[in-house]
Parts: sequence; C-alpha cells; structure tokens
Amino acid sequence: MATLTPAGELRTAPATPRHRRVRHPAALIRALIGLTAIGLLLLLAQYAQGTAGGLDADVVEGTGLLPRPPVRLLAACSAAALLLVPLAFAVGRVLRRAGRQVADGVLAAVLAYAVSLLLDLAVGGLTALTHPFPEGPGRTDPVYGHLAPVLAFMTAVGTGGLPRWRASLAATLTAAGLSGLLTGYATPLSVLLALLVGWTTAHLVAWAVGEPTREPSELQLWVTLRNAGTRPNTVRVAGPCRYLVTQHQDRPDLDVRLLDRRAAALGLPQHVWQLLRLRTAPLPLGLRSLREGLEHQTLVAHAAFAAGVRTPEPLAAAELGPDAALVAYRHLPGRPLGDVPADEVTDEVLHDAWQQLRLLHRRSIAHRTLGPDTVRLGPDGAVQLTELAYGEIAAGELLLRLDVAGMLTALALKAGPERAVAAGATVLGPATIGAALPLLQPIALPRATRDALAAQPELAAAIRAEVLRLRPQAPAEPVRLERLRPRTLATVAAGMAGGYLLLQALFGSGLDSFRAVADADPFWLSAAVLAAVASYGAAALGFIGFVPERLDPRGALAAQVAGSFVKLVSPGGVGGIALNTRFLQASGIPTAQALSSVGASQLVGLALHMLQLAFFTTLVGLGPQTELPSPAWLAAGLGLVAAVLLSALAVPWLRRRVVGLLRPLRAEVLPRLLDLLQQPGKLAAGIAGQLLVSTAFVACLYCCALAVGARPSFSAVAVVFLAGNAAGSAAPTPGGAGVVEGLLTEGLAHTGGMDQGSAFAAVMLFRLLVFLLPVLPGWLAFTWLQRRRAL
Repeated sequence: MATLTPAGELRTAPATPRHRRVRHPAALIRALIGLTAIGLLLLLAQYAQGTAGGLDADVVEGTGLLPRPPVRLLAACSAAALLLVPLAFAVGRVLRRAGRQVADGVLAAVLAYAVSLLLDLAVGGLTALTHPFPEGPGRTDPVYGHLAPVLAFMTAVGTGGLPRWRASLAATLTAAGLSGLLTGYATPLSVLLALLVGWTTAHLVAWAVGEPTREPSELQLWVTLRNAGTRPNTVRVAGPCRYLVTQHQDRPDLDVRLLDRRAAALGLPQHVWQLLRLRTAPLPLGLRSLREGLEHQTLVAHAAFAAGVRTPEPLAAAELGPDAALVAYRHLPGRPLGDVPADEVTDEVLHDAWQQLRLLHRRSIAHRTLGPDTVRLGPDGAVQLTELAYGEIAAGELLLRLDVAGMLTALALKAGPERAVAAGATVLGPATIGAALPLLQPIALPRATRDALAAQPELAAAIRAEVLRLRPQAPAEPVRLERLRPRTLATVAAGMAGGYLLLQALFGSGLDSFRAVADADPFWLSAAVLAAVASYGAAALGFIGFVPERLDPRGALAAQVAGSFVKLVSPGGVGGIALNTRFLQASGIPTAQALSSVGASQLVGLALHMLQLAFFTTLVGLGPQTELPSPAWLAAGLGLVAAVLLSALAVPWLRRRVVGLLRPLRAEVLPRLLDLLQQPGKLAAGIAGQLLVSTAFVACLYCCALAVGARPSFSAVAVVFLAGNAAGSAAPTPGGAGVVEGLLTEGLAHTGGMDQGSAFAAVMLFRLLVFLLPVLPGWLAFTWLQRRRAL
C-alpha cells in the first residue's frame, strides 16, 4: 500500500510490479481456429490428392526452370535467418526484462517441433504432403519442420507493438518457405501445415500457461493519479482490477478501475457467446482496443453524470503504459439492491429508481446491464446507477426498452411485481412499461438477474400478468432477439446428415462419390465456382428489373446473397419471396407495389423457366445420347394433364376456387407489368436477369459434371436442372434438401448418360457450391441488411 506521510513524504511498499498470468480466451479461440484449419488441411490432403498433386507438379515444373546458384544462395540466407532472427529477438526481450515470455517461447518452439515429428509419423502416408527427394531415394517430410518452431517461438513471446520484428519474421518465413519449394524439400501443403502447427502451438501454450501481465504497483497508480490532477493519499486493492484511493484536503475518495489484459479476460467467453447469440448484446471489453475501452467508459460516465443521474462521476483517466489504463471515479458508498433487505425497499425507493432511469433515457443513454448488482442504494436511501462500462450513447428504442425490462425485473425481485409495475407506470407511464413487455426474456437480461429469476421461476409470469392487467393492449408476443438459434443449427445439421444417409442408402455410392469430388479437376471446379457467384449478380439484375422504382444495387445484391441463408429456415422459394418483399418495403415501396413486383418477377420467371425447359428438351431429343420418353408417351402425358385441368374447370366450386386464386394476378401483378412496359429498358434487364440466373445454375452443374470426369451434353444438364429444380421447389424441406439431390442425380444418370456414382458426385459438388457454402456469406449479408435497417 502506498501512503503519504503528514510531512508530504511518500511511504510505499516495494515498487516492483506484481507479475500475473492470465488465460486470455482469445488465445484459446485462435488455437481452436488453428486446430480446425489443420484438420481441414489434412482432409484436403487425404481426399484431394489429385488437386494437391497437380499443384505440387506445377511448382516443381516451374522451379526446374530457375538457375540453381540463386536458389542455393536463397536457401543459405533463409537458413541463417531462421537461426539469427529468433536469437536476436530473444536477446532483445531478455534485455528488456521479458525473460518469462522468452521461456514461454522456448516451450512453444519445443512443442511445435515435437508436434511436427508426430505428424511426420502419423500422416507420412499422405502423398499429397510429400514428394520424392530431389537427390536420392525417399520422400520429403509431410511437415516442413524448420518453420514451425520459429513461428511458435516468436508468436508465443509476442510481437505486438513491434512492427519491425513482425516484418522480419514474415520475411524470414517467406524466404524459408520459398527456398524449401525451390530446392524441392517441401510441398505447398507441407509449408502451410508447418505454419499452422507453429501458430496453433503458440496460442495453445499461451492459453495453457497464461500470458504474463504486469499488474501495476500502488506506487505506479499513485504517480499516475497524481499526474492526472488528483491528490492521492492511500491506494488499496478493492477487488479484481479495482482500487480504493483516499485523497488529501478533504477531497472525495476515488474508485479506480484498471483496464488491462486481466480485466479484458474477465467473463469474456460468456460475453462472446452472448454477442454471437443476441442482436442486442454489448461488445465485450476484451474485443475493444485499450484506447477504445478507455474513451468509451469515460464518455458514457460523463454523459450519464451530466444528465443528472446519480452515478459515479469520472474524475481522471490515464494510460499506465501500452497495455494498461485506469479510470478514477468519485466514490459513492452504497449497497447493491440484491443485498438490501426487502423492508428497506419502500415506495419512495422504487419511484427514485425509475426516476434515475428516466433521467438516463431523456438523453438517450442506455445502461444495458441493469440488475440487482448495478442498481445500488446509498446510505441516505438514494438510488444509484453504477457500472456503465457497457452503456451506449444515442441508443435506439430497442435498447431503451431493454433497460426498462431490466429495471422492472430487478425491482420486482425485491418489492414484488405489483409495486414495481405500479411505480414504473407512475414515473414512465403505462405505455412505456407495456412496450417493454415483449423484451421480458431471460436471455436478454444480465446474468445476475437471470440467476435470481432461476430461484423464482414464477416471477416472470407474475410480472407479465401485472403489466397486462395495467395495460391490456400491451403487445405480449416476445421480440426475436436471437441472431441464430442453436436448435436451428441442430435441425439443419440433422437434416443434412439424414439426407446424405438416405441418398447413400438409395445409391450405395457415397464414399466413392466423395472421392470423386475430392479429386475434381481444378479448372472446371473454378469455372463452377465462378458460375455460382455469377448467379447472384444475375438474380440482382432480375430483381431490380421488375421494380419500376429506383433501388440501391448493393442492397439488392445483398438481399439475393442473404436468400442463401434464408433457405435454411424456409421451404422452397418461400423465404426468398418474403425476403425480397421485406427489402422493398424497407426501401420505401408500399406493400401492395412490393408484392406486385415480386409476383411479377415470379410469374415471368416461371414462364421463362418453362420456355427454357421446352427449348432444351427439344435439343436433347435431337441428340444421340438421350433417354427421354418417346413422343407418344409425351403426348399421352400432356393429354392427361389437359384432361385433368378441363375436368377441374367443369366443377363449379373448383372453378370458383381457381378464379379466386387468380384474382390477385389479374388485379395486382398484371397492372404492375403494364407499368413496367413504360420502362422497356428495365423490363429487358429483368428478363435478361431471370434467364441468366437459370443459365448460371445450369453452367455450374455442367462444370461440376465435367470436374468429376463425366461428359454429358449441356442440353441434357439443362433439362435435368430445370425439371429437377422446379419439382424440388415444391418440397417442404429447407432449400429442397434431400429431394433436389435425388431428382438431379436420377436425371443426370438417365438423361445425361452418367453412371450413378459420377452423377451423385456432380450433384453433391453442385449443392455444396450453391446451397451449403453460401450460407455463411448469406448470414453476413442478412446481418448487414438488418444493421442498415434494410429488412
């Protein structure tokens, strides 16, 4: 403890900072990402041997054209750099008294080397990672082990804030990797695997042993506070990353909050999980930079205090170095509401609590963590609002309503629902209390509030009943706050697994098909990817073309990409229609016109789809390789369909039903098409976009078939896709999963002249490109549109 004697002399304990180790969750997250990347790389080496072998052969062929003396010189220089750069870095760190970090780096380097040797033994049979030695018998190692220990050492020691050392490390690793490729002692995948092993091992060590961090001494805090304009007398530890400081000359005591790695790591996993699940979750402090966290806390606290809220006033803020900072608040003695006896929570206390929240919301400031531990009661019975670190200035209505729900729950835990709701309605009004009813969800409340509610499971229902009794017209339907529900992911994963097992049982060629996909031709695979990407641009063009009003092209494109995510939770094309309609409504187009535009595009798209199907069917019928039904069977089928339609129209009630279904088409869609005729350029763009969408998908499926070694005709593939996609769109499963795969596989096998294994492989590759892989970009586009309020 540091104190100042009456004579003005500083008396302090030893000034050596206390060293602590913190297991920062970010290191674990990076390590898990690295392990996932290593697993994917090994799967690639296992199942894509043809592609990896072709890449390695191209590298060997190119390096054979280079003159040998420069290659040998590069190899010698890179070998020297691999020794000298980490050695010089270690010496520099030791001279700067960072010996503990150097020890961690040595541990990481040893483990990285050991992991490299184990992988050499475990995956030595993967020929995609090795090739014959340039001189003599044998094969190269699967892991180019020279790189892993160096990268692990310097990453574990830490190069943050040292741009020159980061540049030196990058140059050394690049030169060493190139020399390995040029001399023939490494393959591209072995170099990449070595880098992943080194990077992953470093972060595993950083998480396992903890990252060393220096907790500032009381003397450092005393000097920093003195330089910031305060008059500190004593400095005492008051909790994790918290200090209580007394001042001279009757100045108020200070609550000092420390911002460093330890503070950022406290509760970070739970905050990150909440951020992933909730749209309203605050950004964790551990994901902010030190400067951003310091400025945010100080600004929110100043704004709240200026609004008249009874909250700790920030008196000083300063940095303690590159890795730590502090904020000093005026000390407010008080007890958390959760520790206050129920008989002390009078009606005056309840009204005061709501009044404090009213003052906060008058300036559009959201607290975001209101609960039994952040609402405090002072010695004089006055309510205080503390812990505004996660607050937000210029908050939107949703966050303000969340505050009301948090305050309502916190007060009801102590005073009961009737008194808490009555006091809130008196201060804020029944309408404000009723508007918070849809947000009374445990998932949206702070952790302390959720734990308290778990002990009183009937309280949430009692609060709802009391709010509805006071304001019966209040909305009771909960607001969707979750970004993505875990059960949705589980349902999708189970559906995909079930579809694969079903197809494997039907065709018995799942494993061979996956091998065919893994050995796909890189050129045709790249062409398939380009065709799949081009389909979104075509869809955006077709969408904009059927809307007479002006639309933002970026938003329209993002809406089509977001449709890839919406397919997961909606059958057929229902999700895309709803998404496009909502986008038009958010763009300022009335609902009737929005529905008409989407309906017009769907109607024209259906007509073009049928015309394309008829056109390519004619071409397939003229080709030598076809198994289409004979003309007699086609005529019979068409006659049967016509007979059924005529019979249906002959029944009066069924005819009236059909006329009723077609009435919106005649009353809304056709007038919209007439409006579009006044803009022939837009209508032509819309029609072209609709045609290009189908063409892009057909081209993607055709390139997938070529990539797995089949040679069907383009017309046959077009017929299969157009017919299979039309039938699959009626399936009740998300994106037609299971149905589309079966129809396309059977169609390629019979109409395209492909065997079942190749057809299944081509279809699985096609669905991977157009259905599975676009899910993540679709979710990002969906989130981006939501943030821009374009949905």
